[in-house]
Amino acid sequence: MARLWTLLIVGLVGCQALQDRQAVDAHIAAIENELEPRLVVRGEPMETATLAERMQALGVPGVSIAVMNNGAIEWARGYGLADVESGRPVTPTTLFQAASISKPVAATAALKFVQDGLIDLDEDVNGKLVTWKVPENEFTEAQPVTLRGLVTHTAGMTVHGFPGYARDEEVPATIGVLDGEGNTPPIRVDIQPRTRYRYSGGGYTVMQHLLTDVAGKPFPEIMRETVLEPFGMSESTYEQPLPEARWEQAATGYRSKVDPRSDGEEVEGKWHIYPEMAAAGLWTTPSDLARFAIAIQEAYNGESEAVLSAEMARRMLTPDMEGHGLGPAIQGGGARFGHGGSNEGFRCTFTAFIEDGSGAVIMTNSDTGGALTGEILLNIALEYGWPGFEQDERTVAELEPAVYEELAGRYNIPGAGIVTIEYVDGRLWAEADFVPRAELLPESETVFFARDDGQRLTFVKEDGRVVAFVVQGTRAAKIE
Repeated sequence: MARLWTLLIVGLVGCQALQDRQAVDAHIAAIENELEPRLVVRGEPMETATLAERMQALGVPGVSIAVMNNGAIEWARGYGLADVESGRPVTPTTLFQAASISKPVAATAALKFVQDGLIDLDEDVNGKLVTWKVPENEFTEAQPVTLRGLVTHTAGMTVHGFPGYARDEEVPATIGVLDGEGNTPPIRVDIQPRTRYRYSGGGYTVMQHLLTDVAGKPFPEIMRETVLEPFGMSESTYEQPLPEARWEQAATGYRSKVDPRSDGEEVEGKWHIYPEMAAAGLWTTPSDLARFAIAIQEAYNGESEAVLSAEMARRMLTPDMEGHGLGPAIQGGGARFGHGGSNEGFRCTFTAFIEDGSGAVIMTNSDTGGALTGEILLNIALEYGWPGFEQDERTVAELEPAVYEELAGRYNIPGAGIVTIEYVDGRLWAEADFVPRAELLPESETVFFARDDGQRLTFVKEDGRVVAFVVQGTRAAKIE
């Protein structure tokens, strides 16, 4: 009788496992074959497409995806090519540049330092910086730069992001980056800290130097010991440049194939080098980033203290200014945490629910991969029935040509570069060296959105004249 019960239980377990596998296969098939667009313009038809069709339309050679469910990685797959010339395919272990997703992972190490009493979140970082200090001025006299300010983008620091360096270029040391000796301006405080949110990769570079001064170790070593190894992120590294032994594991980055200034060629040298490691230097896989997200979920829920305590994880995921936590952005009305990333030739995103084990990571090796990551994430959410996700439906306003003509011109984004707005054949376009050309559609006379990803851009008028636009909280002044 006991043997009969055992066989019956084994059979039931096997049946359930088969049903679970079939359900997962159905989810994967829907993502691969029935992608719905993320942005819907009212009055325009909505059509589904296969993942392969969207990759081809957007000129994205390779995509890698990992999906978390019930606190575990439910599936991970690679699509397309890691390197077009050699025909090397993307696999779940192909390395991609995480770009700005490097920031919340790096912030975790900083919070571990806080937890261990090595740094205080609200002390003047110049008290712990040794080999370089934040230059003081009238803004720091009113309020010093703190670690809290650095990780929440509220330290008043300059330099939005970094273009990296070709592999045959001279790469400055961290102090050189901080003092503007590379290809970006000096990283300085130009507004009073903790008065407003302004995204700053420069602030994370200060944080990187802070950790190295406190620990007396190279930043990649700090990250490996403090976060990557404890979280089981065995494929990941902050080493810049990437060691030659791992080149064959790395995806090649590609330029936009839909931008008229480019034909989708590979990034010079296949990828750029980022001495700004905390801000942009992580090489990783979707599965490793999923392990990071799961570890933070477990810490928040008191299920693990591998790196952060429950108290520290909860502080990390508490929204600060503009809904940004101590590292990650807090999304979905407080239900999720995540971040996006844009390096030369790479675009990626991740999101994870705070109080359960769900989430997804998508990484691509193309400048035009951002639109695709958004589409894939939306479709994963719709397929799994995650709350807080829906298609973005917009209505296009009808404007007179004179309105468009007034908006045309050149605008300067501090620390990033010049954006040119052009009105051509009845359509408004934005282009810059650091982003692909995008068509802007009007919701009103001053609010426009990018057709590919829905990013909103608001033009600012003073005395009846267009003087700037604002995007993601950053103001770009019109210079001509």
